[in-house]
Formats: sequence, C-alpha cells, structure tokens
Amino acid sequence: MNIQVDFRSTVPIYTQIVEQLRQMIEKGEIKVGDKLPTVREMAADLRVNFNTVARAYRILDESGLISTQLGRGTYIWEPPTEAALKKLHEENLESLTRDYLREAKNLGFKRQDIENEIKTQLMDRDREEPPVD
Repeated sequence: MNIQVDFRSTVPIYTQIVEQLRQMIEKGEIKVGDKLPTVREMAADLRVNFNTVARAYRILDESGLISTQLGRGTYIWEPPTEAALKKLHEENLESLTRDYLREAKNLGFKRQDIENEIKTQLMDRDREEPPVD
C-alpha cells in the first residue's frame, strides 16, 4: 500500500490517510475484499502514532468504506454504489480544493490572485483540450 504522509503539511495526518485511501478506492487501486494493513502495521510503516491511523480507519469505517472484523482484520467493504462513488469523487475534489486554498493562504496569496490564477489555468486547459462539462 503506497500511502505517503507529508509531515510539513497543515492537513492533519489522519486526514491525509483517509483521503489517500478514498482516492485508491475511487480509482479501483484497492477493491472490495482487499485486506488493509493493521493499524499497528500502517502506523509503523508511516512512522506515525497508532492513534492517528486508528482515527483514519474509524472515519472510513463510519462512512462504510471499510469494515474492521475483530480477529480477522480490516477489509474494503462493499462495492461503492454509483451514488457513493459520486459522493466520494466530490469529497476528493473538495479536499483537494481546501488543501490548495489553505496552502495558497499560508503562502500569503490574496483571494483575487488565487481566483485570477484559477481562471487562467482553466482557460489554458480549455485551449489545450475541450472542457469536460
């Protein structure tokens, strides 16, 4: 499992784990029935506190994406429905947007500068490839 955490990021580590696992599920990189590392294994691999990974797993469990079965392990639960995949996709976009805006603010960019750059990038992309609306 290729999860990377950025210790310098303002995004909490448990959120980074949740978002990366959500993206892996959405992309089909991990599938229904796949076993996840134990909380202790992932904590050791990522060099983070056990409770950080436990919190991430708890959030994913509450959202129905994974299931922890005592004595057996943690598994990707049921195949996400079309509605669940759409929601997951939207949550990933919201998370990326929040992260971008947070980082831009931390770097001192003004709201107008951020808006102008987003518009410029969208226009540049539209010229390169047709819009995906």
